Amino acid sequence: MSHATDERLRAAVRRLAPRLILDQTRRGIPRNRGVSKRRTVPAHRGGDLDLDRSMDAIVGARAEGRMPSMDEMSAADWARPELALCLVIDHSGSMNGARLTTAAVAGAACLTFAPEEHSVLAFAATTTPLKRIGDAPAATRTIERILSLRGHGTTGLAGALREAEIQLAGARARRRVVLLLSDCRVTDEVDATPAARAIDELIILAPADDDDEAQRLARESGARVTAIGSVLDVPAALNRMIADDRL
Repeated sequence: MSHATDERLRAAVRRLAPRLILDQTRRGIPRNRGVSKRRTVPAHRGGDLDLDRSMDAIVGARAEGRMPSMDEMSAADWARPELALCLVIDHSGSMNGARLTTAAVAGAACLTFAPEEHSVLAFAATTTPLKRIGDAPAATRTIERILSLRGHGTTGLAGALREAEIQLAGARARRRVVLLLSDCRVTDEVDATPAARAIDELIILAPADDDDEAQRLARESGARVTAIGSVLDVPAALNRMIADDRL
């Protein structure tokens, strides 16, 4: 419908679809799993001085006629995010309407799981960043970019995985995960297994009706793979594979 002949209908769909996808996906996923947390640290370690927590030390030091030391006072600092995600979307010739919607929902899930540090890459013969790790566009804009993808060309998986590793190298989070949405049928004759092995944590979301190559890549690289039968499977699959006891 985003390519409907009626211009007003086309504009309405493009405006509403990203928001609907984002809202519906968030209902099935725990919020703010990757957000930085405010913590109290000794003032000598940096951060913003916490006057409330430091007041006893300040008053006590003044009563003794001295300046309070930094070790006695407290500061508020932000811990680094728990999770950074890079979503890698295959939009080669096998990308169709159902897989495109699945990709949009996976993108919305990344916004929910790792709101501070996530990136989205699309690849066919080459890799295109739709959102870099340091960018901060409106949430719906990322979904719009995913929905604008069209399937074409060969599948350059190795290059896409190497770019995902580069994206996550700049993240601050302790846990860095690549989510690969693909059937993993490489058509550029470059073996993607070495690139997959180099990634700290790779999760493959493969179409349930065509996951043989994804299963093989997972076995050979140490990645984890889950079969996606419909777009409704995405939130549950990511809850199971990301929000587990590894966090």
